Amino acid sequence: MNTDKILNELTQQRDRIIAALDALGGSRRRKGSSAKTGKSRSKMSEAGKRSISLRMKARWAKAKKSGKNSL
Repeated sequence: MNTDKILNELTQQRDRIIAALDALGGSRRRKGSSAKTGKSRSKMSEAGKRSISLRMKARWAKAKKSGKNSL
């Protein structure tokens, strides 16, 4: 079989599957034309979020105390 013919058949089959999923209400289609691959976004731990929050609060308090309107 020719690879172009195989690719065309697979594309048609994919389109039929997507249409069936859409009809069932469970669309799996991603927005955009291509799916992104690679590393997923890293997630910050709760301890890391708290640490940043406390440092920013201290920074804002220091700026407020010194009378600066902007950081």
